[in-house]
Amino acid sequence: MSVDKKKALGRGLSALLNDTAEVAPHRQQKPVAAETVGNSLGAISEIRISEIEINPFQPRTDFDEQSLYELAESIKVQGLIQPITVRRVNAHAYQLISGERRLRASKRAGLTTIPAYIRTANDQQLLEMALIENIQREDLNAMEVAISFQRMLEECNLKQDELGERVSKNRSTVTNYLRLLKLPPSIQASIRDGDISMGHARALINVTDPTKQLYIHQLILQQGLSVRKVEEMVRDLQKAPVKKEGKKPEPISFQVQKIQDDLASKFSTKVKVKVGNKGAGSIEIPFMSEDDLGRILEMLDW
Repeated sequence: MSVDKKKALGRGLSALLNDTAEVAPHRQQKPVAAETVGNSLGAISEIRISEIEINPFQPRTDFDEQSLYELAESIKVQGLIQPITVRRVNAHAYQLISGERRLRASKRAGLTTIPAYIRTANDQQLLEMALIENIQREDLNAMEVAISFQRMLEECNLKQDELGERVSKNRSTVTNYLRLLKLPPSIQASIRDGDISMGHARALINVTDPTKQLYIHQLILQQGLSVRKVEEMVRDLQKAPVKKEGKKPEPISFQVQKIQDDLASKFSTKVKVKVGNKGAGSIEIPFMSEDDLGRILEMLDW
């Protein structure tokens, strides 16, 4: 990738798309004939919705039904103000780069054509464009941002510094989001569902022991702890003396590790499964307090 293109990517989605002309949204053109499509690059053109296929790299699959309905009703009255962006596949087909929510709402509004920027892009650029637009959404939750960041690193072969340039974020911000993916699944689900905030998550990231992470997470849900209170708890844990490590445990199989992880998510605490050579073994479920014990016993219908 050339230096000029890297600079353009670093300036965000509009620079990445490399617009060459600006046309007011209300100045819509007639549907573009196949033989004239090539002349429309850089401008807003009106193209047939039936000729647009969904971007296979779209990182967002969840669209709020009420939000789509409201946008469709707005489009019926005002028209589509912000054009979508597509790339030309052939004379009679386009592939969506960004704007799937607008495309879906336009279909619901009964439109047969839609204003669009027509661009050229290879598959990696297509993925980058879709991910960058996704990351810039205001209603995106922190886990969706983290997953999009991870996809850009893995599928676009970027380093964290390069990723930060693409999305206009400093490296520490990118790192904090990526660290969310190392939290236990139950905590990730709470972030995704909005049960705990990004501030809570950042505090939990600093706890190295998953058992303690899960315990504090449970307290946040049960007692509605503030971010400041959680930060205080984490600082207190970090001040506690660290026990010397004893003999390293024997390695466990993938199947046993999977069982441990599933049980840990279920009980919100670290679970240890021991299996002997003959198949016999035990399951250890630690608890942090009498209340925590009561919670576990209740889950076991004790």
